[in-house]
Amino acid sequence: MIKRKINKYKNIIIVLMILLSFGFILGVSANNNVEATSKYGSRGEEVRQIQEKLKRWGYYDGSVDGIYGTKTVNAVKYFQRKNGLTQDGIAGPATLKAMGITSSSNNTSSSSTGSNSSDINLLSHIIYAEARGEPYSGQVAVGAVVMNRVKSSSFPNSIAGVIYQRGAFDAVSDGQINMAPDATAKKAAQDAYNGWDPSYGAIYYFNPNTATSKWIWSRPLTVVIGKHRFCK
Repeated sequence: MIKRKINKYKNIIIVLMILLSFGFILGVSANNNVEATSKYGSRGEEVRQIQEKLKRWGYYDGSVDGIYGTKTVNAVKYFQRKNGLTQDGIAGPATLKAMGITSSSNNTSSSSTGSNSSDINLLSHIIYAEARGEPYSGQVAVGAVVMNRVKSSSFPNSIAGVIYQRGAFDAVSDGQINMAPDATAKKAAQDAYNGWDPSYGAIYYFNPNTATSKWIWSRPLTVVIGKHRFCK
């Protein structure tokens, strides 16, 4: 009788272990299949990010409503064509990476916030390294130049891509970008990220007292702030 009960409990334990293992496998499989992809009919924060970026860069003229409709599909195709990607109108991993979007529709809004914070932090580093001691509007303008380059088809499509583009900023080459930014640079980065552009659309800036390139003087001037000349 006792032996029969022991065998019964053993059988129950074995069944439970099998069920738990099956559930674990399903969970792993589901996680591995999660892919950052938005397409026609998708809704949510990721779609809103796609629309905001494409609108800012001039690819999209519809409303930023978080609904992946025909206009969004066409805008994504336009972006893909300009960036050498497969023109399928689907914002898959490669397209999202080119847009500088790392979160997917399955991620929480906190993931998006974390990504934005990382961009703003990097922006504050380049502002501090390149423009510390400049007037506040001049510091924001340096950040705005980075943002304007992100929007331009002539430069990489992410803040990190623009900042670390080879030869783009002296502060990256000489390591000053690794200096800790102060509170002013952090605030300037936030303002530039939010859209304030004291540079008036500039994609270049230089200090006329130290510039050695004759080419930079040929660029159309937009504004002078502090020691920097901003130009297109």
